[in-house]
Amino acid sequence: MASDKETGSRLAARSVLSAGSFAAIIAIWCVAAYGGFVKDLFLPKPHAVLMAFKEMWEEGILLSYTWDSTYRVLVGWALAVVVSLPFGMIIATSKRFEALCEPIVDFARYLPVVAMVPLTLLYFGIGDVQKFAVIFLGTFFQLVLMVADTVSRVDRDLLRAARTLGAGRRQAYTLVLLPGSLPGIMDDLRITIGWAWTYLVVAELVAANSGLGYLILRAQRFLAIDRIFAGLIIIGLLGLATDALFKWLTKIVVPWSDKVGG
Repeated sequence: MASDKETGSRLAARSVLSAGSFAAIIAIWCVAAYGGFVKDLFLPKPHAVLMAFKEMWEEGILLSYTWDSTYRVLVGWALAVVVSLPFGMIIATSKRFEALCEPIVDFARYLPVVAMVPLTLLYFGIGDVQKFAVIFLGTFFQLVLMVADTVSRVDRDLLRAARTLGAGRRQAYTLVLLPGSLPGIMDDLRITIGWAWTYLVVAELVAANSGLGYLILRAQRFLAIDRIFAGLIIIGLLGLATDALFKWLTKIVVPWSDKVGG
């Protein structure tokens, strides 16, 4: 009971600090904008950004563009997760596979995704598949190595003990490696979905006619700085929401993790 009360107090204190940090940023913004320290061309006033939200709502693009971007991020990132999880686990457990594939992954992860956009347009056209491909390329190679590193840190004595007790290769993966590495993998997923949101803008900068990246690019052409800020705020809020979702999922999926419980 006392422990629950202590945990509740700690969470409340963290919430107050988090809200305070956002309030401080908004206060600095208000002082800089309304105090005339920064021109409207570079920093719009907060009420102008709120008006931009209202205009986008009335135009019917606020929710539709937000949904289009969320859909593209989730599909592109989910494809990267589906492929990279087994790939990373095999790299972590097989020296031959590691020697075969890791240099290629290392090579590919240093290639700038922005430079590959023309190729994705050539290979996948201008539809949503090209957007998925950009987000996939931006997250897949990093996630493979993160998963491999996480899995390789599982105590090998546990694996040896399981094999001594007769566990087969499949049981070693499902009963030892996966539960042992799952807390770290949840962290890897939480980090890479944040990267997926950053690559969303790259994906929607070219050949898009909807989405938050398209909104920002279009606003840039007309110097509509208030709309650029509105688009960035939406992406930031969606990122915060996905981050909070993953922290909650971590508590549900891996309650034994040291990070659970704040």
